[in-house]
Amino acid sequence: MSTKLSIIQADKSPFFYGYIIAITGTIGIWASIPGQTAGVSTFTDPVKDALMLTRDQFSLAYMFGTLLSSIALTKAGKLYDQFGVTKTAATSVLILIITLLLCSVSPIIAGQISLITGFSHWTIPFVLMIVLFFLLRLSGQGVLTMTSRNMIMKWFDQMRGRINAFSSVSVSLGFSASPIFIDYLIQRYTWQGAWQVMAAGLTLVLIMILFFYKDNPEAHGLHPDGKSKTDTKKSLNAEDSKSSTLKEAKQSRSFWMYALILAFHAFFVTGLTFHVVALFAEAGLSRTESISIFLPMTVVSVITSISANFISDWIRLKILLYLMILGALVGSVGLLMLQNALATYLIIIGLGITGGLFAVINAITWPRFYGRKHLGAISGKAMSMMVMASALGPYFFSLAKTLTNTFATIAYISLAFVIAIAIGSLKANPPKKTVQ
Repeated sequence: MSTKLSIIQADKSPFFYGYIIAITGTIGIWASIPGQTAGVSTFTDPVKDALMLTRDQFSLAYMFGTLLSSIALTKAGKLYDQFGVTKTAATSVLILIITLLLCSVSPIIAGQISLITGFSHWTIPFVLMIVLFFLLRLSGQGVLTMTSRNMIMKWFDQMRGRINAFSSVSVSLGFSASPIFIDYLIQRYTWQGAWQVMAAGLTLVLIMILFFYKDNPEAHGLHPDGKSKTDTKKSLNAEDSKSSTLKEAKQSRSFWMYALILAFHAFFVTGLTFHVVALFAEAGLSRTESISIFLPMTVVSVITSISANFISDWIRLKILLYLMILGALVGSVGLLMLQNALATYLIIIGLGITGGLFAVINAITWPRFYGRKHLGAISGKAMSMMVMASALGPYFFSLAKTLTNTFATIAYISLAFVIAIAIGSLKANPPKKTVQ
């Protein structure tokens, strides 16, 4: 990417520009909240009622839209590699803004389609929401999150873990508080107004991206971590020779094991979050008590994330991989023992650990193992697996409840899957071309 068109010159900054990248990239991830489960779920009841869809129909539209977005994410990652972070992130925010505005008038759109076609049926708002959910999930949860996180990781190397500690903790706290903030917007401005207010706020994020987002530090005469480097071209060529393509990454066991444990977390936490009140009612908790489990879970997650990020600069990632597997096992056992008094504590601890390590492993693994040249394609493939898993989670949890009258039975599948990952990860060593 040429720096001549940039208004803000990274090499003119009085301090290392990577710190600005870390702050603006974190804000970019925050801006993806309208496309995340935490941002969408708050609108479920008022929107489904306005569109005259049942809960099952609305949830199914969400699943289909999310699945479609997961298929498109690998291609989006390749576009990121081709066009750079500024163009890709700015385009995703623009799509997110337009989609939020369309969501705010979705009943009007559905009504107009029925009027024009002369066909009035629930499938019209159903298909409309599939399209809107596809755009929300692709632009918000997918592309904006991926590009912002990858940008931060490209600007740091030996300090990658410590910088990710700042970013991931900030994101965890922001995501945890977002349902309360969005609910406030809905109460004050109605659900239509809430989406419009968020769209307006995202225009400021779009301006921030155009001004401050930058690709590789070498393109600006700088070097990761702010270290001096006289021969930038030589440094880039040396790293590029070690970087793996997506095809090469998919041929390594490490890619699949790390991506699968991340996908499992997305599956498990989305399924649990979507059905949190009904699920913990089996454990004898009230609605308020059920929702309150996210606070201690966030505390465990933040502590885990800070600790793991700081030590990740000095230890093998395989240690963190097995700690995440252990957390997944603890959470699955807690779900299996749902009617036991210890179940809630096991789920809080297990998901707190996996949530904290998710932010670390997802950010650090791909650039460390496979380099930065094809980072978009590789992380995009991993992200598509996570998004697909998050789409399936709510449905499989619901199916378990429908078929067996308890959510606990999904734990058998979870345990089998996690144990398989644990066995498969025994030889999930860094690829030979690892970039350290």
